Amino acid sequence: MCTSFTFLSFFNISDDVVPYFKTEPGLPQIHLEGNRLVLTCLAEGSWPLEFKWMHNDSELTTYTSEYKYIIPSLQRLDAGFYRCVVRNRMGALLQRRSEVQVAYMGNFMDTDQRKTVSQGHAAVLNLLPITSCPRPQVTWFREGHKIIPSHRIAITLENQLVILATTAGDTGAYYAQAVNERNGENKTSPLIHLSIARDVGTPETMAPVIVVPPGNRSVVAGSSEITLECIANARPIQELHVNWKRNGVRISGGLHSFGRHLTISNPTSADTGLYVCEATLSGSTFDAATAKAFLSIIEPPYFTAEPESRILVEVEETVDIVCRAMGVPLPTLQWYKDAISISKLQNPRYKMLSSGGLRIQKLRPEDSGIFQCFASNEGGEIQTYTYLDVTNVAPAFTQLPVDTTVTDGMTATLRCEVSGAPKPAITWRRGKHILASGSVRIPRFMLLESGGLQIAPVSIQDAGNYTCYAANMEGSLNASAALTVWNRTFIINPPEDRVVIKGTTATLRCGATHDPRITLRYVWKKDNTVITPSSSSRIVVEKDGSLLISQTWSGDIGDYTCEIISEGGNDSRTARLEVIELPHSPQNLLATLNSSHSHTVMLSWVRPFDGNSPVLYYIVELSENNSPWKVHLSNVGPEMTGITVRGLTPARTYQFRVCAVNQVGRGQYSAETSRLMLPEEPPSAPPKNIVASGRTNQSIMVQWQPPPETEHNGVLRGYILRYRLAGLPGEHQQRNITSPEVNYCLVTELIIWTQYEIQVAAYNGAGLGVFSRAVTEYTLQGVPTAPPQNVQMEAVNSTTIQFLWNPPPQQFINGINQGYKLLAWPAEVPEATTVVTIAPDFHGVHHGYITNLKKFTAYFASVLCFTTPGDGPPSTPQLIWTHEDKPGAVGHLSFTEILDTSLKVSWQEPLEKNGIITGYQVSWEVYGRNGSRLTHTLSNTTHEYKIKGLSSLTTYTIDVAAVTTAGAGLATSSTISSGVPPELPGAPSNLVISNISPRSATLQFRPGYDGKTSISRWIVEGQVGAIGDEEEWVSLYEEENEPDAQTLEIPNLTPYTHYRFRMRQVNIVGSSPVSQSSRVIQTLQAPPDVAPTSVTVRTASETSLRLRWVPLPDSQYNGNPESVGYRIKYWRPDLQAPSLTQVINDRLEREFTIEGLEEWTEYELQMQAFNAIGAGPWSVAVRGRTRESVPSAAPENVSAEAVSSTQILLTWASVPEQDQNGLILGYKVLFRAKDLDPEPRSHVVRGNHSQSALLAGLRKFVLYELQVLAFTRIGNGVPSSPLILERTKDDAPGPPVRLVFPEVRLTSVRIVWQPPEEPNGIILGYQIAYRLASSSPNTFTTVEVGATVRQFTATELAPESAYVFRLSAKTRQGWGEPLEATVITTEKRERPAPPRELLVPQAEVTARSLRLQWVPGSDGASPIRYFTVQVRELPRGEWQTYSSSISHEATACAVERLRPFTSYKLRLKATNDIGDSDFSAETDAVTTLQDVPGEPPSFISVTPHTTSSVLIQWRPPRDESLNGLLQGYRIYYRELESEASAATVSKTLKTPSALRAELTAQSSFKTVNSSSTLTTYELTHLKKYRRYEVILTAYNIIGESPASAPVEVFVGEAAPAMAPQNIQVTPLTASQLEVTWDPPPPESQNGNIQGYKVYYWEAESQNETEKMKVLFLPETMVKLKNLTSHTQYLVSISAFNAAGDGPQSDPRQGRTHQAAPGTPSFLAFSEITSTTLNVSWGEPAAANGVLQGYRVVYEPLAPVQGVSKVVTVDVNGNWQRWLKVRDLTKGVTYFFRVQARTIAYGPELQANVTAGPAEGSPGSPRDVLVTKSASELTLQWTEGNAGRTPTTGYVIEARPSDEGLWDMFVKDIPRSATSYSVSLDKLRQGVTYEFRVVAVNQAGYGEPSSPSMAVSTQVETPFYEEWWFLLVMALSSLIVILLVVFALVLHGQNRRYRSCSTGKSISNMEESVTLDNGGFAALELNSRHLNVKNTFSKKNGTRSPPRPSPGGLHYSDEDICNKYNGTVLTESANLKEKSVDASESE
Repeated sequence: MCTSFTFLSFFNISDDVVPYFKTEPGLPQIHLEGNRLVLTCLAEGSWPLEFKWMHNDSELTTYTSEYKYIIPSLQRLDAGFYRCVVRNRMGALLQRRSEVQVAYMGNFMDTDQRKTVSQGHAAVLNLLPITSCPRPQVTWFREGHKIIPSHRIAITLENQLVILATTAGDTGAYYAQAVNERNGENKTSPLIHLSIARDVGTPETMAPVIVVPPGNRSVVAGSSEITLECIANARPIQELHVNWKRNGVRISGGLHSFGRHLTISNPTSADTGLYVCEATLSGSTFDAATAKAFLSIIEPPYFTAEPESRILVEVEETVDIVCRAMGVPLPTLQWYKDAISISKLQNPRYKMLSSGGLRIQKLRPEDSGIFQCFASNEGGEIQTYTYLDVTNVAPAFTQLPVDTTVTDGMTATLRCEVSGAPKPAITWRRGKHILASGSVRIPRFMLLESGGLQIAPVSIQDAGNYTCYAANMEGSLNASAALTVWNRTFIINPPEDRVVIKGTTATLRCGATHDPRITLRYVWKKDNTVITPSSSSRIVVEKDGSLLISQTWSGDIGDYTCEIISEGGNDSRTARLEVIELPHSPQNLLATLNSSHSHTVMLSWVRPFDGNSPVLYYIVELSENNSPWKVHLSNVGPEMTGITVRGLTPARTYQFRVCAVNQVGRGQYSAETSRLMLPEEPPSAPPKNIVASGRTNQSIMVQWQPPPETEHNGVLRGYILRYRLAGLPGEHQQRNITSPEVNYCLVTELIIWTQYEIQVAAYNGAGLGVFSRAVTEYTLQGVPTAPPQNVQMEAVNSTTIQFLWNPPPQQFINGINQGYKLLAWPAEVPEATTVVTIAPDFHGVHHGYITNLKKFTAYFASVLCFTTPGDGPPSTPQLIWTHEDKPGAVGHLSFTEILDTSLKVSWQEPLEKNGIITGYQVSWEVYGRNGSRLTHTLSNTTHEYKIKGLSSLTTYTIDVAAVTTAGAGLATSSTISSGVPPELPGAPSNLVISNISPRSATLQFRPGYDGKTSISRWIVEGQVGAIGDEEEWVSLYEEENEPDAQTLEIPNLTPYTHYRFRMRQVNIVGSSPVSQSSRVIQTLQAPPDVAPTSVTVRTASETSLRLRWVPLPDSQYNGNPESVGYRIKYWRPDLQAPSLTQVINDRLEREFTIEGLEEWTEYELQMQAFNAIGAGPWSVAVRGRTRESVPSAAPENVSAEAVSSTQILLTWASVPEQDQNGLILGYKVLFRAKDLDPEPRSHVVRGNHSQSALLAGLRKFVLYELQVLAFTRIGNGVPSSPLILERTKDDAPGPPVRLVFPEVRLTSVRIVWQPPEEPNGIILGYQIAYRLASSSPNTFTTVEVGATVRQFTATELAPESAYVFRLSAKTRQGWGEPLEATVITTEKRERPAPPRELLVPQAEVTARSLRLQWVPGSDGASPIRYFTVQVRELPRGEWQTYSSSISHEATACAVERLRPFTSYKLRLKATNDIGDSDFSAETDAVTTLQDVPGEPPSFISVTPHTTSSVLIQWRPPRDESLNGLLQGYRIYYRELESEASAATVSKTLKTPSALRAELTAQSSFKTVNSSSTLTTYELTHLKKYRRYEVILTAYNIIGESPASAPVEVFVGEAAPAMAPQNIQVTPLTASQLEVTWDPPPPESQNGNIQGYKVYYWEAESQNETEKMKVLFLPETMVKLKNLTSHTQYLVSISAFNAAGDGPQSDPRQGRTHQAAPGTPSFLAFSEITSTTLNVSWGEPAAANGVLQGYRVVYEPLAPVQGVSKVVTVDVNGNWQRWLKVRDLTKGVTYFFRVQARTIAYGPELQANVTAGPAEGSPGSPRDVLVTKSASELTLQWTEGNAGRTPTTGYVIEARPSDEGLWDMFVKDIPRSATSYSVSLDKLRQGVTYEFRVVAVNQAGYGEPSSPSMAVSTQVETPFYEEWWFLLVMALSSLIVILLVVFALVLHGQNRRYRSCSTGKSISNMEESVTLDNGGFAALELNSRHLNVKNTFSKKNGTRSPPRPSPGGLHYSDEDICNKYNGTVLTESANLKEKSVDASESE
């Protein structure tokens, strides 16, 4: 009881809590489609709680413990109201609705709308319907522009567009764009087309009208706002006003949008009422328009009375549950009990009260539960609930649990039903474990609603006792039951449907598992009939239940059921057994000819037995003309017993056989029918591809291809060609072509220019076949055969003849009349024919004119008619004279004997007499006085006249004119002054150019002096293209008889060309000098005028054509050369496809190869030139054909079938025509044994009519890889792909190999073998047979072993006995050939001796094989099993095993697969059971015989050599392929048909033949032999302008190699064979050379020379400087410009023609003239001290001539002490490029300039330098002391101040007394030294020296020390230098010297004052010095200024002139004016100074 009490207290019902919701639903939710939605139901109450979900009041789920509801991907249909229901034992509670919205957007309806309104009225455009959630945002557009609301445009709350007071401008297309703000979608509506109708009477003002009235609105109290809308229309719209009133009171607040909208914020019940919208028009008398709307407020419901949360009532009592609610409108109430509507319960005891409450009568315990009251109206929904607790009743069992037995895996249900109030809580326990209760749940254990326990599935462990406990507040009770569980019996290995072949054993399994406590019983049924195994020995039921049926037959077919019966359950399975076999062969197969269809045979048979497996289909095979059987019909329906075999070919024999196929396989074939012969029939198809083309004007070439081979219906005998005039009913003419091989016919003797229709039919022995569709073709046009008729001619004037004629008779025109040619030629010059072409006029008499004839000339004239081929005969010539006309001007007017009153005028007769000259008129007048003219007429023989009576010094105008009968001609006029003879005129001036166009320019000028007579001619000369002083001038234009001209239009200029003009003027005396040149102009660009010329096309390759042309010369570019190029247009004339183009941007290009074309196809091509402005005209179209090639595709539909163990039949279809690329000569079958053959072999099928091949001699049962390719004469095409795999059929195998007996005992042997080398199938096993050698041959003991066994032991043998063993293998086809061996049962065995006497008979040696013979050695008492042969290739090859399976009985062996003409050695070893012997001795070297070369010569090139020869070059075959001694080469060549006629070559080759045999006789090959040492050969005497084909072979004594691929060449075009001759190179200027030459010899030109290429380069650097100039005109002179001066050039020239470039000539030299050099390459300074420096410079990079020397100029940048001295030094020669300068001033910056000189000085190189000391250099050394000894001087000093860096050394400067300039004396004295000694020998005797020391560091030379005292270099004084001797000598000579000096002073003073200028102080002085190469190279100048006898007076006093250094140049004061430092001044008196200081005086 204690335990029970505890349990009851745990389930005390008073503690239960009614469910309640923790949260209530909120506002509607909007979600996107596809999103995941999770709805939660948060509730609490007594556990367990269960939840259920509802959607739109429909159940979504049942009650579960899951409080969430998940929608993984929201769809539109998921939108709606969701409720959650929660329950526990107390009852169920319903949650308020939760709304879920799904955002989506539909589409507008897709039709445009139209709307028309009258002008002035309002247009309301409704938004077209669209579904959307939420409601879309709408924007209106008009023709792409957004519409913004305004005073005239409104958008309503319903998204309508309202246009007020419409006008015509509102017409247009409107549309709206709707946007779903939630999902972002937007849609555009269809267009709404608005039209505004204009009413004539539309007034300017219109009364107000409410267009969109307000509607009644309701709003929920508490909303944020509500908007009322009212839209009105009136005119004018600006005066319209909208007002609002509520309950008669005007509203002023909340108005917007021009008063159209009234918004009420936070509406309450006080805002309800009637609202009036009023529209008025200001300033009008119209009544106001009004509209009304009512606004109501919705109040959400609220409870005024609610029930208590818990109501306790006794059973059988009545209870009222109150629920009252209020709201606007009044809410409706609905009651629920435990979440189920009271109305659905339909309990008569439940009654709704009028107050809203619920009354329940006669309460029962089951009325306990949760009652819910819902109140709802438009404003919302609320709910309240109570728990009704009916008085308690103690629990009581209504059904007790009972013991239950179940099978494992089933469901067990333990019943336990209890009553009580409140409802008792049920708990199930097993032992102490609670299994299920209201709060406990365990998997598989489920508490049922009834209180029972369900266990699913039951397991064995669930067996035991289960107790049901029931309890409520009134008490508790329990009851128990036992559960027993058995293992379930079921079939785990059921029988399966079986299909077995007849005679085999069928096994049907039936394995089961079961509880060991029970027993099983198996029952088998067949077709529901129990099988009793004891009744038949064939049927056995095994212990495991399997059913075995042996020797199955058709009676065993049926459904077999295995039933298992047991207490643990029963089970059964059924399976089907089918017994099948091969179908039998069809019977009574009959084949009969079909009389109604000649190409068919009727087959019939009797349906065979199907082998219990339905016949799937029949296979019909046929043998045609004894060929192998092949399947003809592979899928004949099983219901058929006869069939018509179609598609047979007449005149062939056929046999048929049929077999049936079922599931087992293919049955036996029926008996073959007797052989049927189909009768021959006429060909059933016409010939194909009929092509007719007019060859001449009386012949048509017709070509065709034979009918398809299957349509021949017999052996073709020939063709019938018939033809007749097209469109006429006449009879056909016929031509019989008696050979089927001839596929063309030239139909001759036809009518000129006539259309024929032509048909061709084939015929055989049965008759004529079908004629082809007629093709029509014209014969070519002929030339007319009759001249025009009724020809009349007359001269119209002096230059024109008129012709009148009638056409020739139409029948004589012979073509299309292209027009007429009028011919006229002077009687004296018949070759000068003038031709005028007249277009045909088909109406009336023809007429035409020839103009521009010579005047008064006799012409012969005639007329001819012409067609496209040419001209017809001309009419009879008639002699016509052109009329006489006025003569031309007289020539050479001149004046002589000019006196004051007379002069003589002379002239010559006019060139253009234009008639018979009757005389001359001479007239004259005073210049400018018209009334004074006098005229005199002279005879026609007079050519001079003396005019008298003139006034002196008067200018006259004199005219002379010739006279004919037609009148006086053009007068030649000139002015002349009497008494003043005429003179040469002056040059024009002021040339101005304007109006520049591509081809002309205007030249304005001022005429020059006229030479006292009139100007008769103006001459304009110009430089064209190349402008410069050295360029030539050419005459461009002349203007005559315009004496007063000041402007000339210069015509015929070349576009885009530079010009510079000059002029001359000519009078009667002669030509003036040339004027000054004009400015340089460039004419404008223009498109090219001409197309490239000489356009030819040649075949380049199979896919390319080579186009050649003559490029435009420079003068015809008409534009920027960089923009000049060529455009090629090409197309296929047989297709309508658009043409393709290629652009070549190289203006000098002469040929181009067009790639990517179709093989063997004709193309037409044209060219044009272009520049930046545009393109020129197209050239005449040319035709070319690509070369024949190899097929680019493989044969189609390749199939293979093995017909025997050694044969495979291949069939294929032809290569698609577009991929044949030439004439198919045949096919090659490539075949290779997969994984066995290293390389594929080939089988050739000649001719393209055969499309099958039977490969024979193949290996048995081997898988072959097969491919088929087609070949043309060029070579092989593409092999078919993928590889076809086919296996030959199996056969009996060959013998096993390598049979040995490794273990031999006295009574047993073990035999070992290897599988056959030729298994010929799948080896199924081996048979070993053995017997005593002495016994009968038929007494074998036989043993069979499996296919994987490789050894066998034979026992119980007799000792020391010989046994014969025979071993054979077996395949499906039977036992193969046996291998026999003998063995002796002995243990005395050893290895065999090697074979001996190896011999190779020479007679047995071939090119690739030999025969080896030998004598076997001792077998070592063990028989030899096999031999092994090895081969070694000499000289360095390794031994290779040829075969190791040579029969033991063999004494010879054929060794194959050797290389021809190769030496070999061979050796042999034997093998017995013990092992291998040693190798035998090697054979002597044996050489295989020669064979034909294995490959042809390679890299063959054939190039034109001359116009009738070609040069052939090749590379010999590889040595390893020669196969012998090469004797030479054979060259086969033949002439090919022209490329044009090749278009019609037949593409079908009927007769199989070799490569050369298919060619017709007239184009067969010719042969030339060439030596083996040559690799080039010239073929000569070929025909010009023909295509040739060349093939090469190599040959030796055996024969020829295969032929090379054919190479085509066009003969007739060859590059020039020789270079131009007599080349001369002449220098013109420093930058120009003139080159002249003669053309190559005519016999070497090989055609017309198109131009020359001039190569020129600097002699020293060809690779860097070589240039090339192309001349496209046959000129033989060129000027090379822009060359480098004074440079040796080499010039080489080659000529070219259309075929290419000829050889270059040997280079010729030429050197340009010298020019001024360039700047020196550098200018550098070194050793810069305070007074000296070294200057050096580099040789100019461009010397431009022979360098003669240099000029150095230097000067201070600023004057020094008032003087700016410029010093110029000329250095002669090129070797010295430095100068020592010694006259600098300390710290002064100098400006240096250096220039080089050749024939003139070049530009200067400049630099500045500052004299020392340098900044940062050391200070001056101190205490300089000089001591002198007998032999040397010693200088001592003290180191001065250090500079920026340490002192690095010292230098010593010295100043000799005889020069006066400091110069560097000693350099590079170490820094550590403070003294230096110098030998007196190094000093000049008698000279006094001063020294100073300079310190040096990295910054430079420092400040020098103070000079030392002067030191004399006097050594021991001789006597004559003693003082006394000198005194005597001085006194002795004193008088003489004084006299001489006095005289010299007087004389020198006079000279000095004459040659030297004395004047004021001068500040600029120039000094020029020239240094010769032989002189000392230092120029030493100090900073002292020149002083000449006190001429230069300075404030600082005067200084002496500079003195030269030792070894330098000496000068004295007297020669200061002419020399400087001993160098010659370049200018006389070059001392120039200018004043610096104005205060200085003389």
